Amino acid sequence: MQQQQADVAVIGAGIVGLAMAYHLAAKGKKVVLFERNSKAISASIRNFGLVWPVGQTAGKMYDRAMRSRATWKELAAATGLQCQETGSLHLAYEKDELAVLEEFAQAAPGNGYNVELLTAAQIGKYTQAVKTAGLKGAMWSSSEMTVNPRQASAAIARHLEEKMNVTIRFSTAVNGINMPYIETREEKWKVAEVFVCSGADFETLYPAEFAAAPLKKCKLQMMRTIPQPGNWQLGPALCAGLTLAHYSAFDSCEALVPLKQRFAEEMPEYVKWGIHLLISQNGAGELSIGDSHEYGPDFEPFDKAFINDLILKYMHTFLQAPTYTIQEQWHGIYPKLTNGEMDLVFSPEKNVTIVNGMGGAGMTLSFGLAQEIVA
Repeated sequence: MQQQQADVAVIGAGIVGLAMAYHLAAKGKKVVLFERNSKAISASIRNFGLVWPVGQTAGKMYDRAMRSRATWKELAAATGLQCQETGSLHLAYEKDELAVLEEFAQAAPGNGYNVELLTAAQIGKYTQAVKTAGLKGAMWSSSEMTVNPRQASAAIARHLEEKMNVTIRFSTAVNGINMPYIETREEKWKVAEVFVCSGADFETLYPAEFAAAPLKKCKLQMMRTIPQPGNWQLGPALCAGLTLAHYSAFDSCEALVPLKQRFAEEMPEYVKWGIHLLISQNGAGELSIGDSHEYGPDFEPFDKAFINDLILKYMHTFLQAPTYTIQEQWHGIYPKLTNGEMDLVFSPEKNVTIVNGMGGAGMTLSFGLAQEIVA
């Protein structure tokens, strides 16, 4: 067995592992990155590709998201990766939804958010993709960006390997760690430090420590349309009232309490399956639509058609696009903390650190969190 040496090993080439490898290499560390699959195929490619600072709570998490945003821009400039500064629109079709947006926007300058309340008549300045009938108002945020998640992981991995001297071992599982050594099927590596970024795999490395952590798994369902004809552009990423009950940024709004109560009474199936709507567009013109949230230790592999039907039904209340033809449906599974926190960083043994628990905000928070850990 060939023995090699590096300063740091990172296990997992999803977005968290890539972020750790990027910031470690930027500090001059010799990094080896292991990924059991031939490429990243889990939650890091099964999402909207949205960098979503406006959904993060003010202070530490929002600042982390904005640092991640800056790193995405650096990587886009270095790799040619699609990274569109689209911004976002939160749409309100009911008075109680608008009340939450008004309360949030009033406090926004003091909390560091860059948002603006819009009337229905002002929407056309930002997008032609919104149904204005019944629209009470909207909130524009400039901070959101869209990347193509299916291209991003591969592009970042290539950049790490070709420009930052990171050694990447795809199709290479790490089934055990015996510090300072890591053994794979073909190699033995001596390293000073290890970062385990294993996503929803709680069972392979440090299963007892993962079992004791406040983690659960979340399954989400999503869809993607065929390319929109005639170079039609969505513009900003879109969401509507249900999203206000999903992201923690809005939890401080007193107006959210009656809004959540109305959702529970009028839309119980949406609440039960954790459905809210985000819509983004990639460089190929395809719209990504979703999502839902089911929680448990594991999940049936079969997606629920009625959940997709609920998603599409709500989508039609606010989106107007040339075509709604769905070409792909899928689900992703990601880890989420049960204690309300947005990161799980701990050492199961000396010189080994587990980095996990960003929930559905991995694209938004990973680079900022990795920067903090490396610093």
